[in-house]
Amino acid sequence: MPRDRFPVSIEGRDLELSNLDKVMYPSAGFTKGEVIDYYTRVAPVLLPHLRDRAVTRIRYPNGVGEAHFFEKNKPGGTPSWVRLETLPVPGSTKSRETIDFVVVDELATLVWLANLAAIELHTPQWRIGAHPDLLVVDLDPGAPAALKECCAVAVLMRDRLAADGISAYPKTSGKKGMQLCCPISGAQSSEVVSSYAKKVAEELAKMVPGSITARMARQLRPGKIFIDWSQNNAAKTTVTPYSLRAGSSPTASTPLTWDEVIAMATGEMPSWQCGASETLERVERHGDLLAGILDRGPAVPL
Repeated sequence: MPRDRFPVSIEGRDLELSNLDKVMYPSAGFTKGEVIDYYTRVAPVLLPHLRDRAVTRIRYPNGVGEAHFFEKNKPGGTPSWVRLETLPVPGSTKSRETIDFVVVDELATLVWLANLAAIELHTPQWRIGAHPDLLVVDLDPGAPAALKECCAVAVLMRDRLAADGISAYPKTSGKKGMQLCCPISGAQSSEVVSSYAKKVAEELAKMVPGSITARMARQLRPGKIFIDWSQNNAAKTTVTPYSLRAGSSPTASTPLTWDEVIAMATGEMPSWQCGASETLERVERHGDLLAGILDRGPAVPL
């Protein structure tokens, strides 16, 4: 066996790890071994958010500064023990087009993907065989607006959703903005959920037109927060909680408390995107701040 390959056994699953010293984040010197270590340590809180959801991976074989590709289908050499689900491609115009999606239900599968340099993990708002059980609000800042302004809009969105009995849980995107994850019934179609999200986004944009837009045109976004209601389309995925992001440094999509969101919005504390080590420290301190989204919530109002 080559010296850069290491056989491991994880919960009875046999796999090989390779090139652990390869640098994935050149600016930070963060290696593939550290990516695998992060995903192994965050797995207890990450796996429940991956379970029963078809995962899209963004792979960076030579690190975040080099070419990358999106991967939905099972990769070549997929171990026989990896769970696969053959599903239609959401939004496809070809009625018979299907993909063998990978489903990450166990630690060994997560480590196997990390070893393939699947740095980012993205999941849909629905579990396999079900309607959406999450409503996702993506808050995307147009410069010079940034995460601080996203936090202010997040509080407005939280209060508006609460008026309809819907709870919102905040997390950073790991890049520029943030998302609100809202548990819903899983009994309504993505069209119903997306239509409701659009209606609420348009209400807030009308209320604060100088700071918020619900329209996708990029020329309307500078200095505003775009409330991307389209994330609830059946063909869309959102970065999974605790997933790493491919930037200059290893940040993660990290859950926040509402106290932190309010403090960032008011400037009482600086706004930040969490690094991998800080995210692990927060898990040690808080547990999973998004545990509440794993239980189904109410139906969205029609």
